[in-house]
Amino acid sequence: MIDVQNLTKTYGPRLAIDNLTFHANKGEILGFLGPNGAGKTTTMRILTGYMPPTSGTARIAGYDVVDDSLEVRKRVGYLPETVPLYPDMTVLDYLIFMGKLRRTPNVVDRAWEVLERVGMAERAGSFIGSLSKGMRQRVGLAQAIIHKPEVLILDEPTIGLDPTQVVEVRELVKEIGKEHTVILSTHILAEAQQLCDRVLIINQGKIVAEDTPQALQLRLQGGRRIIVEVRGDKIDALEKRLSGLPGVRGVGALSQGRLEILVEENEELRPLIARTVLENGYDLLEMRLAEMSLEDIFLQLVGEESEAGQEQGKPPAEGEAQSNTPADEEASEEG
Repeated sequence: MIDVQNLTKTYGPRLAIDNLTFHANKGEILGFLGPNGAGKTTTMRILTGYMPPTSGTARIAGYDVVDDSLEVRKRVGYLPETVPLYPDMTVLDYLIFMGKLRRTPNVVDRAWEVLERVGMAERAGSFIGSLSKGMRQRVGLAQAIIHKPEVLILDEPTIGLDPTQVVEVRELVKEIGKEHTVILSTHILAEAQQLCDRVLIINQGKIVAEDTPQALQLRLQGGRRIIVEVRGDKIDALEKRLSGLPGVRGVGALSQGRLEILVEENEELRPLIARTVLENGYDLLEMRLAEMSLEDIFLQLVGEESEAGQEQGKPPAEGEAQSNTPADEEASEEG
């Protein structure tokens, strides 16, 4: 559905994205992750036809975003970070207006349909300027899907929302994702972990990892980690016993009575560990798998990339390393 090959964008001397290659399958939610200033918004703008790349190609539903820009726009719904709303229009009038721009057939019926879809039918007559940020975000999603696009591109869809609104918008994105191919740009790692089938991590304009959240966890852990809490004397003796079990790669003490055990990736050693604890006279208080969060993965990958760049004498691009807000990202990427 989306095929990107060697995509590069420069702003004068600054390299915003560098030779990106990735794809998104039909019906997939792809998380596009990176720190502020990493190049996410630039990539989104290229995919939506907002700006051309410096080099490389991007195709959506078989159409090139440069050569077949109008065909691409027919098939793409876009929710930018700053939603393009008109505060003096009512919700319904705005959606009808956007639908007409998109040449949507039966536009009034379709406007009511998407209002029901995003839970805003009861506010159809409200002026957009009177809506909360969460409601405005729902209206933004409605305009992105009014023309029934095959691909939906969402740039930081939950930015600036309160916790309740974040949950509501995430649930809405999950629902919409059942019928569309979705690219979701975010720097909120928990959001990608909850919503995405696959994640692509970008840093300093380059892709540093691409896989499912679960596969990234296994790849970087190099095995499975088991946390065990026991009660008993001389826990160091138990540590030695557990270290000698087949399939155990290492054991370390976390705190009083708590051990972390690293085992081979495909081994199920919890029954054996439990028997060993009990047979050696200890009480087993807790045993659980400890997985790396997407945040742990992100920090490890970005840290490795930064170290590699420093070793090559390549400092981070100006405007990217220290950006703190999404607004900074847009400003830096526009150059």
